[in-house]
Amino acid sequence: MTSTSQGPESGARPAHPDHLGHVIFITAAAAMGGFLFGYDSSVINGAVEAIRSRYDIGSATLAQVIAIALIGCAIGAATAGRIADRIGRIRCMQIASVLFTVSAVGSALPFALWDLAMWRIIGGFAIGMASVIGPAYIAEVSPPAYRGRLGSFQQAAIVIGIAISQLVNYGILQIADGDQRGKIGGLEAWQWMLGVMVVPALLYGLLSFAIPESPRFLISVGKKERARKILSEVEGNDVDLDARVAEIETAMHREHKSSFKDLLGSRFGFLPIVWVGIGLSVFQQLVGINVAFYYSATLWQSVGINPTDSFFYSFTTSIINIIGTVIAMVLVDRVGRRPLALVGSCGMATALAFEAWAFSAGLVDGKLPSTQGVVALVAAHVFVLFFALSWGVVVWVFLGEMFPNRIRAAALGVAASAQWIANWAITASFPSLADWNLSGTYIIYACFATLSIPFVIKFVKETKGKKLEEMG
Repeated sequence: MTSTSQGPESGARPAHPDHLGHVIFITAAAAMGGFLFGYDSSVINGAVEAIRSRYDIGSATLAQVIAIALIGCAIGAATAGRIADRIGRIRCMQIASVLFTVSAVGSALPFALWDLAMWRIIGGFAIGMASVIGPAYIAEVSPPAYRGRLGSFQQAAIVIGIAISQLVNYGILQIADGDQRGKIGGLEAWQWMLGVMVVPALLYGLLSFAIPESPRFLISVGKKERARKILSEVEGNDVDLDARVAEIETAMHREHKSSFKDLLGSRFGFLPIVWVGIGLSVFQQLVGINVAFYYSATLWQSVGINPTDSFFYSFTTSIINIIGTVIAMVLVDRVGRRPLALVGSCGMATALAFEAWAFSAGLVDGKLPSTQGVVALVAAHVFVLFFALSWGVVVWVFLGEMFPNRIRAAALGVAASAQWIANWAITASFPSLADWNLSGTYIIYACFATLSIPFVIKFVKETKGKKLEEMG
């Protein structure tokens, strides 16, 4: 669906400065899908305890309502590419916008637990679509000289979306006097938290009408003149447009449509490189990162922190996530992928061990002792920082680079599916594990962070500075 070439392209020169502002606008508009990806994924954090109270459900049922969106994510991610290839990237964005909007309204106005779950699945489908179509579109409209920097807009938009969702939740809770079920205009606070997503969802849809279709898609359906016009807008009039159109056509004819069969080896099912990709995806989730974004408010309240402060700490964690992501974007091409992954694993394992120690203390008057409380808060922020500056970014970089050209698309799909499954496993299991033993839960996450170190050392090869054609 996307061109994987990273090197110089014939007829392609850096976009003229006059066009760069337009290209940035196009990229930012497409990255709104990433913003909604982050926002919709984490906004549920503010509603967890209210949903438990409203419907009087236990931890296991609650976990399924929270995690069920990930089923929609997997389906959306698996089908977005085919949808985009048939009807275009822009139409795919508009469908995602409608699904985000419908999900926000439905989630804010549920009449039963089952329909809340249904709206969560619909929102998950939109997240899955956004996770695929945004990076694909940005890669296809970006001038080659700016592709890497513009491609980073998607990840930046995701972490900003996470942070804004927590800030909105905190603001709504303030209006509701610290009560997640407090009434505001006839609705409970948690309903407003889920419903406010209508605003960015509609903005995403409106922006999709203001940006052009991908030249690559237009060429694939025979609309070459329109593709030439868009190429001149994003790459400049000085570029040999005939050469660029011919180059894209040649690349499309040359591409191998990888299939699941291409991934199979003689032993252990998949080829070794595919297993490495699956391992990276699974370890990224099994350290428990999404607990910080789906359940942090609940976690802090369970150890005696009041709801308002717990929401504030969820917001500060999101800011740390942004800072770590920026650090990774600066360093990933300078120090390499493997060193960042190893530093991140060591930092995460240490922070998670401190969290496990802090949560092992007995509650005094419903609260952690002061020392353990401070350690838990600091360690939680340190954990997110080390994740964001390492595994949060480098796994996606690895997955985009590590596979041979002939299997890249299919292998990336399998690895991404493994990531959604691992995400679901952690999300669905946390409430029950926390009821069993919160400290023990964090020991499990710390063990996975520790195991990721020998995994990277033994199986993961550095991809920095290598051409995609050298992989595998």
